[in-house]
Amino acid sequence: MSHSSGPSFFNRLSILLVMSFLYLPILILIVFSFNKSKLVTVWGGFSTQWYGAALSNAALLDGARVSFLVAAVSATIATALGLLAALVMVRIRRFGGRQIFMGLLAAPMVMPEVVLGVSMLLMFVALGIDRGPLTITLAHATFTMCFATVVLQSRLAELDPSLEEAARDLGCPPVIAFLKVALPNILPALASAWLLSFTLSLDDLVISSFTTGPGASTLPMKIYSQIKFGVTPEINAVSTMILGVVAFGLLVAAVTTRKSETSLRGH
Repeated sequence: MSHSSGPSFFNRLSILLVMSFLYLPILILIVFSFNKSKLVTVWGGFSTQWYGAALSNAALLDGARVSFLVAAVSATIATALGLLAALVMVRIRRFGGRQIFMGLLAAPMVMPEVVLGVSMLLMFVALGIDRGPLTITLAHATFTMCFATVVLQSRLAELDPSLEEAARDLGCPPVIAFLKVALPNILPALASAWLLSFTLSLDDLVISSFTTGPGASTLPMKIYSQIKFGVTPEINAVSTMILGVVAFGLLVAAVTTRKSETSLRGH
């Protein structure tokens, strides 16, 4: 009986079609960000002028400042809360309301963002909180916390509990044992959870639109308001720079994870 030495033609074609469907629009955006022509659908030669125009656009720069600040703070909050939630799910196997707690953690991942945005808006209005960067940050942290929890829960479930038990047997308090033994082993997962939360916050438009206030427009909101009048190469340049930042973050996370796994195998 002969065995195939590799993927079939159909499998290769399927992979090619899927990858093209996912990444061809992004590739086109990157290519046309270097278009010299003002018409985004007509190639007029290679030029980097739109990157200079984007970096000198005060409105886009202000939106980028708000977006990166909100994304960084909300990702930090989401990762910290996600770690606590993951610890509860992994370390406490049985407690009253566990299934309800699991459902509440997973709900934001499947709930429409419009519903989340409206609910956040109503809550902030009821509490009398002025909408601005603070409300966007809280809304994004609430939304991204569930994703951070999933990443951290899977890593904590794989962690050998005997390591912390040995530290406690040697007289180390539980909190110190977790900080000195468990935490270093889950640092790659923490970095992945933070980057995932950061990315989700950075490109969010719907929730930000409901929870923002005067003078607190994020970069996606600025881009969306300009796209209403037509896509320009300047928008392509901004989008390409955002892709570069996200890709660099993912590369750093991958390298950190690989080094951590190599170090653990060495020990």
